[in-house]
Amino acid sequence: MTKKRRGDVLIPLLSVLFDTLAIESAFLFSYWLRFRSSLLDSLGFVRGDSPPITGYLLGSIVIVIVWLLLFNGRKMYGARRSVMLYDELMNIIKVVSLGTLVMMSAAFFYRDFSYSRVVFALVWATSILFIFSGRATVQTFERSLYRKGRHLQQAIIIGNDSLANDVYTKLNKHPSFGFHIPGYFSDTRAPDGLELSSAPYLGTISDAAPFIRQQGIELAFIALQSKDHSHLFELVSSCEGVNIDFLMVPDVFEILTSHVKVKELEGIPFLKIKSIPFTVWGRISKRAFDIVVSCVLLITLSPFLLLIMLIIKLDSRGPVFFNQERVGLDGRRFIMHKFRSMKLGAERFDEQARLGVKNDPRRTRVGAFLRKTSLDEFPQLYNVLRGDMSLVGPRPERIRFVEEFTGAVPKYLDRHRVKTGLTGWAQVHGLRGDTSIEERIKYDLYYIENWSIAMDVKILLRTLRAALSAKEGS
Repeated sequence: MTKKRRGDVLIPLLSVLFDTLAIESAFLFSYWLRFRSSLLDSLGFVRGDSPPITGYLLGSIVIVIVWLLLFNGRKMYGARRSVMLYDELMNIIKVVSLGTLVMMSAAFFYRDFSYSRVVFALVWATSILFIFSGRATVQTFERSLYRKGRHLQQAIIIGNDSLANDVYTKLNKHPSFGFHIPGYFSDTRAPDGLELSSAPYLGTISDAAPFIRQQGIELAFIALQSKDHSHLFELVSSCEGVNIDFLMVPDVFEILTSHVKVKELEGIPFLKIKSIPFTVWGRISKRAFDIVVSCVLLITLSPFLLLIMLIIKLDSRGPVFFNQERVGLDGRRFIMHKFRSMKLGAERFDEQARLGVKNDPRRTRVGAFLRKTSLDEFPQLYNVLRGDMSLVGPRPERIRFVEEFTGAVPKYLDRHRVKTGLTGWAQVHGLRGDTSIEERIKYDLYYIENWSIAMDVKILLRTLRAALSAKEGS
């Protein structure tokens, strides 16, 4: 289980708040400068009758939302971004310029109110100034926290040579990055003369995985020689199902997959070969999406769900709901709910049934229809609302199948790095019921590595289409 730090939410939240305040202030200041002050008179701008400020205020609300989305699209709201102020300024100029074009395009098509082009030009310039000032303030505050030893991210080093020594000396407790490195792992101790030799020696490379799990380590710097490549493969394999970033000095290892990304810290280039699936804001936006959609569906579909409950009760003896323990995020167990589609006592024959057998003779008449249309899955909206599941994610498995597939199926545990879902990328590609678990894992991992809200919406729409075509669910 990874350790939670308030700073990982606080810093992105402050960035959003400061950007919002900066953009709104830029609108108000530009309006005042153009229509209420005499500072532009010397440039030949005639003030005349000033338009009502309400039109600019309403427009600014829409622009704030659009610009924040643009900033988020460029991943400018993550924690520990460690961006130099010059690079941040360039990012701000790019986003604000694009946002201004969007703003001017919208104003061109909106004819009910006449916006001043001079105000747009002033908004562009003042937004850059105000947003950059806010970003600089947040960055200064963030670094002050790290200097005080607060919200530091625990990291370890794998290696013991000069490359590992550079990582330790340049990054340990660095005020810009907020890392604390408690020690290093290597098959032998670091040579005398290296500063790394004074750091705690935590054990051999094979000892690293248990330490990572027990201490909740979220970051590992890899600095190994080519002869030690086999240890790296073993380490990554041992950390399946663990949310951890592996960053590697690239001259000690060749690029393994197309997902490898380069990240530079204090002049040292690393290759990120595995990363935590969602950013802080990714988790927040996904959870918000789950809550809103599940609430809307539960409310709007409540008469229909009550009708299904009545039909189930009239069709056969037994409870309306079928409740079963499943495995979710980080291997945690939870009770998953479904509409009962089987005859009373059918769970005694689960061992023979295996996974999602078609035309299962244990099903009731109503249950066959519910399974065929996936309507039996609707009670899981309550699981989504509770936070046990997400609308979209790998499907939750029974405990005995998790125990059976762990170790037997490569990367199986990696699917538990995110919340399980009511539907998923594998399901909309036909991998439902008694199909290849290896193929399902490939699709689940693709979803984890490429997640976005847009992808969730796409999967939900494809699931709806599949349900309307009456394909049997899993």
